[in-house]
This record gives sequence, C-alpha cells and structure tokens, in this order.
Amino acid sequence: MTELNEKQSTRTINLLSIVIPLVVAVLLGMRTKVDLGAWTAYLPHAIGAINTLTSILLVVGMIYLKAGKIQLHRYCMTTAFCLGGLFLVCYVTYHLSNPSTAYGGTGIMKTLYRSILISHIALSFVVLPLVLRAFYFAISNQFDRHKRIAKFAFPIWLYVSVTGVVVYLMISPYYRH
Repeated sequence: MTELNEKQSTRTINLLSIVIPLVVAVLLGMRTKVDLGAWTAYLPHAIGAINTLTSILLVVGMIYLKAGKIQLHRYCMTTAFCLGGLFLVCYVTYHLSNPSTAYGGTGIMKTLYRSILISHIALSFVVLPLVLRAFYFAISNQFDRHKRIAKFAFPIWLYVSVTGVVVYLMISPYYRH
C-alpha cells in the first residue's frame, strides 16, 4: 500500500464520515418529500430486516474469528458491511419520500424509546468512520491496524445494529400503511 493510496483512502473515509450524517440530517429536516411511490412506506420493514441480519452476521463473524475461521469471519463481516450500504440506501430513500414516524407510546416506554433512539443515532455517527477504517485496513491487509480499530468498532457497531432492531420493533406499530 503506497502512502498516496493511504492518504486518498483516509480522505475518502473522512469525507464519507462527514457527508453521510449531513445528508441524513438534511433528509430528516426536509418538510417536502419526493413522491417515489407507495412502495417506500414498506422500507422500514426492510431496514428492520437488514439490521437483524447485520446483528446476526456480526455475532457469527466474531464466533468464527474466535474459532480461527478467518475466511468465514471475512465473509460475515464483508456481508455485514455490504448490508450497511443497503441499509443506507433504504434509509435515505425512505426519508427522502416519507415523513418521520412519531412514536405513539407514552410514559416510561416513550422515555425508554427516546433513550435507545438517541444512543443509537449518536453511536451510528461515531461507528461510521471506525467501521470504514476497519474495513479498509482489512482489505489492504493491514491486519494489526484492523485488529486495533476493530476492538472499538465491533461493540459499537453491534450495539447500533441491535438497537436499530429494538427501535424498529418499538415504532413499527405506528407506521402508516
């Protein structure tokens, strides 16, 4: 890996780590949505499934790693990474074309929902550059650097993925369709 490639990759990761959260914030703040069709109302269910699969793959990938099955670990983590990209496409498409759904629960459940949602969102911004770097280090065969960053990225990524499922399950009764 040349120093030039390393610098370009670092710049790209930094740019994506800034641009993606900004795009999401803009989409969530848009009052006028783009009509992409009624099918987009079902995207939260796909997002819930993607988060569920990602959570499973992260755990199975870690089990494979601990068992020394590196190729299976790579497969699980690469698939989880790709699902992250698919999640982002679905999430952006949904919020480009649909208003945000309000949680309809009350009392302690609403407080619990908001607490989980806030931690989920905050940590999703934190984990993005960590996962991008961990993936980059893995594909560029910089395994010492990959291991160092993955120690931080993995638990945060797993938390964000699992809480994505929890948030989906809590809010799903309030989706319109």
